[in-house]
Amino acid sequence: MTPTHAPLTRVDLEHLPDIARGSALLGTGGGGDPYIGRLLAARAIEEHGPVPVTALADVPDDALVVVVGGIGAPTVMVEKIPAVTEVTQAIDRLRPALPRPITHIACTEIGGVNSMLPIAAAARTGLPLVDADGMGRAFPELQMLTPSLMGVTACPLTVVDDKGNAMLLDAVDNLTAERLARAITVEMGCSATYTMYPMRGAQAREGLIPATLSAAHDLGRRMAAARAEHRDVVAEACAALAGLELFRGKVTAIERATVGGFARGRASMEGTGAHQGRRLDLEFQNEYVVARVEGRVAASVPDLVCVLDAETGTPVTTEGMRFGARVAVIGAPADPRWRTPEGLRLVGPASFGYDFPFRPVEELAPR
Repeated sequence: MTPTHAPLTRVDLEHLPDIARGSALLGTGGGGDPYIGRLLAARAIEEHGPVPVTALADVPDDALVVVVGGIGAPTVMVEKIPAVTEVTQAIDRLRPALPRPITHIACTEIGGVNSMLPIAAAARTGLPLVDADGMGRAFPELQMLTPSLMGVTACPLTVVDDKGNAMLLDAVDNLTAERLARAITVEMGCSATYTMYPMRGAQAREGLIPATLSAAHDLGRRMAAARAEHRDVVAEACAALAGLELFRGKVTAIERATVGGFARGRASMEGTGAHQGRRLDLEFQNEYVVARVEGRVAASVPDLVCVLDAETGTPVTTEGMRFGARVAVIGAPADPRWRTPEGLRLVGPASFGYDFPFRPVEELAPR
């Protein structure tokens, strides 16, 4: 998604509602509750001032960039709310393991609370925030970042909980780092914060997805304007994301459980309006992973599957999905890197345990 307005050069209180709204949609139902993240970011900005934003192209070669965020089940984070001090503790615990000082912070993913925690961390540390992230959406596992595609290692990484427990991890590869960090997080109560993927500036410029913070802000602003002008927010979101409306309907069943440090489940919907008499099933693992209409795959990872309240246009997270809610489901193309053979090996349907091949959403649901 290319922003239609000038990119962000700083993040102030006035930017937070739109960033939170846009990233909640881009987060495909995951990334944690955006409202909680917005409160944390607002408190940090109130105390320490606006956050300077650096365009990815302007990050110097000799910079040292790290990504920060939360790990665990979004269903747990709603009740076990992270503190900003956890993120800064994770950064401080990582500093001694690095060859030189950290110069920039970036988002792991542009979704939910994980687009807000880096803002709060940047405000508290005084470090600039890079206008980029490692997913262009949200994925549930730590190895599922675009820097992984170019061989950047997640380690050393730190995981910190709300009680001050901390772990410095140095794993043999990124998949092992995910498994070990996930096990640690489960023992920490299924919710923790991390700092990881230390990158040189040149690696960050090549590996991260540019301008996603600005894109989230732009998307959130467009959605808010559409609602204020009584236009269709779902249609506006589709236009902004080059996406497609897959379904409108009422949630008739929801199954959700916290398993292995993830929020896993499924939701079923009965169609309304033009979709009357049809059924859609959603499956999720922190994020919405697969949408099936009448049993046929209509969209799947790595493409975005997003759910909005059909009346208000508010993004609906996986932990916020409720029985009886009237929602709209849209599909949108992922960053092109995720559609490559290398990207699909990392985040395609098979990596989530499905036996069907990936097909782009625009082929599955032609215009």
